[in-house]
Amino acid sequence: MSKEQRAAARAMIAKGELGRTPQVQRDEFNVIFDLPLGDDVTLTPRTLGGVPALDVHVDGADGDAVIFYLHGGGYVIGSARTGANLAAPLARRTGLPAVSLDYRLAPENPFPAAVDDALAAYKDLLGSHDKIVIAGDSAGGGLALATMLAARRDGLPLPAAAVLFSPWTDLTLSGASLDTRGDYDPLFSRGHIQEYADLYLAGHDPKDELASPLLADLTGLPPLLIQVGSAEVLLDDALQLAVRAAEHEVDVSLDVVAGAPHVYPLNVGIMDEADEALDHAARFLGGAVA
Repeated sequence: MSKEQRAAARAMIAKGELGRTPQVQRDEFNVIFDLPLGDDVTLTPRTLGGVPALDVHVDGADGDAVIFYLHGGGYVIGSARTGANLAAPLARRTGLPAVSLDYRLAPENPFPAAVDDALAAYKDLLGSHDKIVIAGDSAGGGLALATMLAARRDGLPLPAAAVLFSPWTDLTLSGASLDTRGDYDPLFSRGHIQEYADLYLAGHDPKDELASPLLADLTGLPPLLIQVGSAEVLLDDALQLAVRAAEHEVDVSLDVVAGAPHVYPLNVGIMDEADEALDHAARFLGGAVA
């Protein structure tokens, strides 16, 4: 990644002021991340387990397995449409259809609403697909982990693999990078992450494993691919997850790109590493369902 690419990627995002209302943040986020998906992409509304979702179909992506995608946004902002920004290139590269979930958001619907919605949708997918892979970014990465933990608790078959882009896995906010990366992260500070945690938890114990899956026993989870940039306050959430997964005998791969911002694979066409990351993620997911 050249200095010019790094600067261009970082220039696309900037820290917002603390204390803005969720609706203001949602409106801004939806405008910024209304990214072009390509003429080969069709989005079709549907429901899964009673939860709104979007079928993300890319021409030619007709494989038997399905990608279950969970968007980021601190459990407060984002949508199935913003999730399609990564679900679509994954579908294109894997040849698999994808579905992006519109799970309920805080503060109107605090923990565990997002987990309940994701699990209900996952159960519905199990009824129609023998092979499922799961992916998510930021809070959606943590939610993907929580969904697998809830599925394991309920004795359900687990996905074949999971890709986690800059996952938020620790709502106790114990990671040192929340402070050491604060001046380097162009998007977030500890204060921003604390605001989202407070809105989502609404007083619930952050040590609950479905809120902070980093703290859970990860034994038995499927292979994980974690991708993160070094210019992130959530860097330690990814690094510690990789260590903990390995300690629990979970196959885990970790990609760290120096100088890359939060969820850097969104920077397709701007950062070479974004394209490389999605290519790696597609090989990983495709291999899991081959």
